[in-house]
Amino acid sequence: MENVIDKDIIGSLKVLGLSSYEAIAYYTLNSMIEAKATEISNKSNIPRTKIYSVLKELTKKGYIETQFGHPNIYRAVNPSIIFKNEKDKLIEKLNNSQNELIYNYENQISKVPAPMWLIREEQKIINKEIELIEKTRKELKMRIGFLFEDELESLKKALHKASKNNIKIKILASANCIINGNTINIKDEIDSPNIKIKNANIPFVKMMIRDGKEMLHMYSKFSKDKRIPLKNTSIAMWNQYEDISKNYDERFNKAFDKANKKNIN
Repeated sequence: MENVIDKDIIGSLKVLGLSSYEAIAYYTLNSMIEAKATEISNKSNIPRTKIYSVLKELTKKGYIETQFGHPNIYRAVNPSIIFKNEKDKLIEKLNNSQNELIYNYENQISKVPAPMWLIREEQKIINKEIELIEKTRKELKMRIGFLFEDELESLKKALHKASKNNIKIKILASANCIINGNTINIKDEIDSPNIKIKNANIPFVKMMIRDGKEMLHMYSKFSKDKRIPLKNTSIAMWNQYEDISKNYDERFNKAFDKANKKNIN
């Protein structure tokens, strides 16, 4: 009887590193529990000239067990054991690859000939903000004159996580920001004992500086009352010139100290 193949399951098995024939053979044997090579070949439509080498590979990879005899009997290993082991291996590979790629990216980015980029679209800008927060190792400084409609929650989460990792965070923020028709005080929304945040009269722009090494300037067109950023008009300048970043870092410190002395709340 011809085996009806579930293509999604075969695809999942291939993601775990099996060839097409290996995935089909294991899938077939799993429905039979144990069988001879000829039986597996007949049900799976894998040619007999291929089935023995396929079963040998599956045994080597731990997907099936072989009871040697005349003929050999093949038994499927419990899928729960297979998938747990393979998922652990896959997650470890993905984590190792991620760490290696991040290391290479962060070590090479400073060597880019023109370390200044323009970023368009609100979500891409938000993504870059979160990336810079997560890259911060010592100190993060921000001026927040406005917020994008879908930004607040992800920004709060990233900032609070960074503050718990002993990152020093200083923020100058507008006391009157409109999101979804509501006026909010950014200081109240982001308030945390580990984040130093002061209200200030700042223009409708945003800026962040990471470790005095790179910065992000964000701009947008606004509604007629100058308070709500218009969709699809935003742009950000991602600047990796360290000298420029240090200059803005010093200017921020002076502005923050001034706001602190005035005790603006």
